[in-house]
Amino acid sequence: MNETDINQRVAAFLEEHDPGGDRLEFLRARFDAGLAWVWFPEGLGGLGAPRELQQVVERELADTPQLNSGKQAIGLGMAAPTILAFGTAEQQRRFLRPLWTGEEIWCQLFSEPGAGSDLATLATRAVRDGDEWVVDGQKVWTSGAHHARWAILVARTDPDVPKHRGLTYFVCDMHAPGVEVRPLRQITGEAEFNEVFLTGVRLSDDLRLGEVGDGWRVAQTTLMNERVAIGGAPTRRGGGVMASVVSAWREHPELRTHELHQRLLALWVEAEATRLSGARLREQLAAGQPGPEGSGMKLAFAKLNQELTGFDVEFLRDLGYDDWAFRRSEDVDFFGRGPGYRYLRAKGNSIEGGTSEILRNIISERVLGLPSEPRIDKDVPWKDLPR
Repeated sequence: MNETDINQRVAAFLEEHDPGGDRLEFLRARFDAGLAWVWFPEGLGGLGAPRELQQVVERELADTPQLNSGKQAIGLGMAAPTILAFGTAEQQRRFLRPLWTGEEIWCQLFSEPGAGSDLATLATRAVRDGDEWVVDGQKVWTSGAHHARWAILVARTDPDVPKHRGLTYFVCDMHAPGVEVRPLRQITGEAEFNEVFLTGVRLSDDLRLGEVGDGWRVAQTTLMNERVAIGGAPTRRGGGVMASVVSAWREHPELRTHELHQRLLALWVEAEATRLSGARLREQLAAGQPGPEGSGMKLAFAKLNQELTGFDVEFLRDLGYDDWAFRRSEDVDFFGRGPGYRYLRAKGNSIEGGTSEILRNIISERVLGLPSEPRIDKDVPWKDLPR
């Protein structure tokens, strides 16, 4: 399948479905036509086509109803690839379509108060009870939990083996009895993320993804896709945060200095290198699952975002602006607010999706082949680890 084939399919689709009609029906029809993720299998929103042809679809359908990429980010970037890789045929049919259309929002129940950077030490337990699992524990930093219908969940099912081997991966019903969501306010004022308490939550075994005890391997698929989704998303030349910085630079020539000009040029070069590296990474993804290279992209994205937002604040400091205010909002609008907000929000980029410190370890060990750090708990049963 090539670009001409995709263009023909899009044209035929638009002849049958009016973009100006019902938004949800249009999105459902697009999924059924294989124009959601063209590289997914037929019947699951795709055509089994090369991944790079997705950009052709997005270009041709740019003026039609679009997804809510904010609320659907975790479902699209993390849950969907994991369900495709490890889900049963029934799970794929059940979850992928409403995930893509936005009828069902997803969140991620991974991090815990005592298990963030070292996720494998997590303590949330899932105990088998016949055809169900009973889950008890606490998760934190759960973005979008207040909107979510489903969650991807990693829990400990065997405390008698080392920490990486006793985990199992589930789909959690966020409407199930025993699920409690509490918002966490961040420095910008939003409650993007939450803490989630799980008390006697019963999940049927058909909500398990992968084999019992294989949760760490399944979770790696999620985490690698998460880092690519955060750091390697397609960006036009001069787009993203750079676009806001350059716009301010052009609008206020009276604020320019030689030193700031040199810094802006350096940031432009770095942004271009990051953008082109992301394009190369997406080409590699067409041949298989994402690898540790995605950690490098996410690390570069966080550093660049923070430097750009810092530059923006410094450049505009003499104008005075009021968007440092602690505002309470349930929806995140990164580009709809001013430089002060973006500066504060970008601080989270080096934490979400894996801290920059941990990503440097991953890059050094798995990309560069450097010796790993000493790990004294590698072969110790989880129940014997100090906590």
